[in-house]
Amino acid sequence: MMKQLLVFILISTLLVSCKKEVSETVAESSKTEIKQAVDSILTGWHQAAAKADFEGYFKAMTSDAIFIGTDATEHWDVSAFKEFSKPYFDRGQAWDFNALERHIFVSEDLQTVWFDELLDTWMKLCRGSGVLKKENGQWKIVHYVLSVTVPNDDINDFINLKKDTDSLLTNNLKLNNSK
Repeated sequence: MMKQLLVFILISTLLVSCKKEVSETVAESSKTEIKQAVDSILTGWHQAAAKADFEGYFKAMTSDAIFIGTDATEHWDVSAFKEFSKPYFDRGQAWDFNALERHIFVSEDLQTVWFDELLDTWMKLCRGSGVLKKENGQWKIVHYVLSVTVPNDDINDFINLKKDTDSLLTNNLKLNNSK
């Protein structure tokens, strides 16, 4: 009886271990597929801007998406971002950003994706980062942040370049937040 119990425990342990390994393999496979899909979505999103495909560009975003631009005042919901962007798309080319490097991360429950990318742009190197979520079975951009990169050795010159504008904006924000 004891021998049968030990065999049962051993077989049960092996089955649980195999099931766990299969489950982990499936999760990693799913993460890889999600990363590939998101990479394609982001590349297509940037290409839509370069081709002035307004509908294609905004179709990649959720209806409640937020776009944060390089200017400190650029914090748009998707509606305001569409209004800002429309004249650029109407002229035949909005902007042409090409990813030089992209890192994509997937949550354990496979429901959320976040990423960062180094971009070749008309502003030279920029950093993009954001979050995607599934909406009606499709991955969509819900939050995107575009940042200008500044080499560490040049940061003091950069700070000096923008100090007057930043001081005015900082004072206005402090004044508005104190009300």
